[in-house]
Amino acid sequence: MLIGAIEAGGTKFVCSVLNESNETVDKCIIKTKKPAETLNEAANFFRGHDIESLGVGAFGPIDLNAKSNTYGMIKNTPKKDWKNFPLLEELKKMLKVPVALDTDVNAACLGEFRFGAAQDVDSAMYITVGTGVGAGFVKDNQVFKGFSHPEMGHIKVKRIADDTFPGVCPYHDDCIEGLVSGPAIEKRAGVKGTDIDKNDAVWETVAYYIAQALVNYTLVLSPERIIIGGGVMKQSHLYPMIRKEFARILNDYIEIDDVNEYITEPLMNDDQGVIGAAALARDISR
Repeated sequence: MLIGAIEAGGTKFVCSVLNESNETVDKCIIKTKKPAETLNEAANFFRGHDIESLGVGAFGPIDLNAKSNTYGMIKNTPKKDWKNFPLLEELKKMLKVPVALDTDVNAACLGEFRFGAAQDVDSAMYITVGTGVGAGFVKDNQVFKGFSHPEMGHIKVKRIADDTFPGVCPYHDDCIEGLVSGPAIEKRAGVKGTDIDKNDAVWETVAYYIAQALVNYTLVLSPERIIIGGGVMKQSHLYPMIRKEFARILNDYIEIDDVNEYITEPLMNDDQGVIGAAALARDISR
């Protein structure tokens, strides 16, 4: 049985066909253009394979309330061509197979939960720190949703006293995304994060804000593991800095046996989104 999976990002669509062993049979990468052009390319790729169903982890925000009239629609996205676009409906119409849709971070969290860094626990969070900041939460093998999907990248955090950086989020300024996303770091430093020395003080600021957010998530959701990925976290020196700040801010209020195991790196080599999307597809095929 072949399964289709799409990691639908703001810059590219990663389309994969996987077999029952989660091995990639075929793959293509499509630049994210206008909806019709992008989806036509994706549909043509999948039509070359006899897929049973399709799973999609997409940029958002997305209406994931099955009772809503706009269920499956990309909502108030900064990508103007995709605003209020009925992604789920269009994919079903084009491919004539069952389609499961979730956010990119929810799919990535499910991928790491079932096949990666959280296989040994019953609940986990996956947080991506990159062009934006987002997070998904899985408990008992199910992705969490309320009336919509969580928007954990937009929680407010307490500013460092002398931090006058305005933030880059057009909605909230000093939400976690506005303060530590890739564009925020670049705007702070005047250069891309990859060009900043690991001893630069900017990383202490970034680690503090991320750690503060992780403490808030821990106090609210109590995940058994927190996995942090995304482009910013390719700066691997951030992990010990975040763990240290996390422990300092939490101040032993909740007992964490081993912070190195609690806050960890992904294990899926940037494939967690596609693998998670495939898992969504398999769940609706059963």
